[in-house]
Amino acid sequence: MENIRGIALDALMEAEDNSFPSSSIITSVLNKYDYLEQRDKAFIKLLFEGTVERRITLDFILDKRSSVKTAKMKPVIRNILRMGLYQLLFTDSPAYAVCKESVNLAGKRGFKGLGGFVNGVLRNVSREIEKLDLTQNERYLAFLPDKDQVDARKYLSLKYSIPEIIIDVFLKDRGDRTESILDSMMKTRDVSMRFRSDLSDEERQKAVRDIKNTGVTLRQNTDVPFVYQANNTGDIRKLPGFDEGLFNVQDVSSCKAVLALGIRKGDRVLDCCAAPGGKTVLASELAGPEGIVVSCDVSEAKTELIMENVERLNCSNVKVIVRDAAVTDADDKEKYDRVILDVPCSGLGILGKKRDIKYNLTEESLESLPLLQRRIIDGCIPYVKKGGRLVYSTCTIRHAENEEQVLYITDNHDMKVVDGPVQLLPDDAEQDGFFYCILEKK
Repeated sequence: MENIRGIALDALMEAEDNSFPSSSIITSVLNKYDYLEQRDKAFIKLLFEGTVERRITLDFILDKRSSVKTAKMKPVIRNILRMGLYQLLFTDSPAYAVCKESVNLAGKRGFKGLGGFVNGVLRNVSREIEKLDLTQNERYLAFLPDKDQVDARKYLSLKYSIPEIIIDVFLKDRGDRTESILDSMMKTRDVSMRFRSDLSDEERQKAVRDIKNTGVTLRQNTDVPFVYQANNTGDIRKLPGFDEGLFNVQDVSSCKAVLALGIRKGDRVLDCCAAPGGKTVLASELAGPEGIVVSCDVSEAKTELIMENVERLNCSNVKVIVRDAAVTDADDKEKYDRVILDVPCSGLGILGKKRDIKYNLTEESLESLPLLQRRIIDGCIPYVKKGGRLVYSTCTIRHAENEEQVLYITDNHDMKVVDGPVQLLPDDAEQDGFFYCILEKK
């Protein structure tokens, strides 16, 4: 098992410098070690994602029980302790095994002399845990300050491992509902699988049966019938129907935004900030072979991601191009019946899926995002035909990026709201935090 923990440690070290998204790092690691048993890969994923997600909480507890603050520790030792503490507080791993393997890891990475330090910190925490009469999900709460001893932002930050700058946004925009939203984001959710909308009921039911026969549990979404919540998927690329393009991974909230746009057969559709292409593919199905979807993003790397999905799902009516959404192409003005404008955003609605978003947001980035969004809005609205419609959407729940931007559109462009605004919150149902509004050009 020490080798398995070592693989997780390597991934944590790579994530330390924030050069790549944690989701990309763990995907790469699991692909590299694809020969491992499924339970071992699941354990690596659990250790990596859990340790990344709970970093603020783990560092607070370690700082209270260590003679050396985490910020001053050797990076290897810091991540060994984070991973070990995560196992003690949030998993059923035996304490003796966690301590032993953590010490062994320190030795194997050239820090044998610090094995006693690692052992002492983790042993002390394990002894405290033994005295607690708490469930596994409640253990960590005993190591936090009492709620009435610190202000709300500090307590929520430590409990949910969210930087205080983001807690401030939630408290400002969501008030008393903040903790409910944060709690829902911390829960493990099933994978959202969207089957092709143009499959017949019989074709979709057969695809569902084939997948269920592999041991996957599927539950049909009550709002969008061709979306299913999937559990125990393993590597989703290996499920029957994936290579044939029968389904895609796409959250139901994203589907709702595209469906609300009312794309008709034969429509000419533009998807402006399209990568990785989930909305493009659904728009392609809705427009049908007599329609056309132009899908763009700012770089070749992003358009390659779109092409992967477009080709796998056999979207013959899609054209993929590189384009800066903030710069209007004069040749394309008023050529589109429907425009999808899912702008770059803070991602505060998907913190539970993209665990490192929260660590990379700053006051400067939060202030600059609405300005970037307005540049993109100004660049893309000219593409909408008179009488045509646009969906403005984000995967955040922040007023400055959502409702305030809709007001900017109606105040500065010849557009009117015809549906929405709609703010989907993650504690409402099994869906991402997501915002959309449908506007029509007068």
